[in-house]
Amino acid sequence: MGSVYLRGHTYWLKYYRNGKPHRESAQTEKESEAKRLLKKREGEIAIGKIPGVYFDRITFDDLSKDFLADYRINGKKSLSRAERSVNHLKAVFAGYKVPQLTTPRIKTFIEDRLNEGAANATVNRELAALKRMFNLALRQTPPKIDRVPFVPMLKESNVRKGFFESGDFLKMRDSLPDHLKGFVTFGYKTGWRYSEITGLKWSQVDLKEHKAWLESGATKNDEARTVYLDNEIQSLLDDLWESRKATIKEAQAISPYVFLNEAGQDRIKDIRGSWKAACTKAKIGERLFHDLRRTAVRNMVRAGIPERVVMMVSGHKTRSVFERYNIVNDDDIKLASQKQETYLQAQMGTKTGTVVKIKNKKAANA
Repeated sequence: MGSVYLRGHTYWLKYYRNGKPHRESAQTEKESEAKRLLKKREGEIAIGKIPGVYFDRITFDDLSKDFLADYRINGKKSLSRAERSVNHLKAVFAGYKVPQLTTPRIKTFIEDRLNEGAANATVNRELAALKRMFNLALRQTPPKIDRVPFVPMLKESNVRKGFFESGDFLKMRDSLPDHLKGFVTFGYKTGWRYSEITGLKWSQVDLKEHKAWLESGATKNDEARTVYLDNEIQSLLDDLWESRKATIKEAQAISPYVFLNEAGQDRIKDIRGSWKAACTKAKIGERLFHDLRRTAVRNMVRAGIPERVVMMVSGHKTRSVFERYNIVNDDDIKLASQKQETYLQAQMGTKTGTVVKIKNKKAANA
């Protein structure tokens, strides 16, 4: 049997688990409260549970280390985003023990982040990271926590819906430095992600077959993908290949990447400054590079390409995500009305007009 005893002004517990003694501070000066905690610990041991004292020692820092280790071990491509989420959480919860990570405290974190100007989607990514930490800790053997607290999520009403009309794209492209014009054209035509285009190598391009591809594991959903080049992109890549051959003849350092930075020595890494300046110069407002992806999906669908084929080109794995990119605007709705009118006239001939005249005649007689 266990016992309680006094050390200074604080009561402590002594109990046994698997024949080994364990001591724990009851963190109280009242003997009655210490005895209640002792009974709780003995009850946990009796039914084979790990005493709560073990969980009380686990901190947020322990959970975050395991969370990031899981990302690294599994080679997840969003490691950098996970690290950003952890940094925001750590700014508030560093040093917190797991029992202190309660729902009210998490709600306070949410409110503080919103007051800082963080978008709902951003806060949700951070909350998702926190939930993942809890779930990983619970699934370990032995578990590091005994329960997962409720983590509220925010409604995401700030989903991006930007895209380029052809005129806006041309004005923006003309305002970019020369080394970026082909880069954004490739994104506008194919709908590939920024990282997929910057990472494209010549070993993934076949100019004779007019195609480029992404290897399995190089895409967000880990599936290989191929795109066939239209005349504009084919001509663009032909020119880039000729420039590369000239570099080889001059015995310069050769980069394996298709799209190079302004110096022509390494892959494109950050275009934010040039991109923002081009949008400002073109007077098209704030745009994202990812808007090119939405635009490509929209253009392919409106060109009559089957949606399943569009998903294969753009790399959308699920229908729900694809629909977020298949943007409909007022012009699309207007065009739908015009197409319906043309269809009905073809089906009914002059009957529609006849019905209207009859109704008007009846109204006149009345």
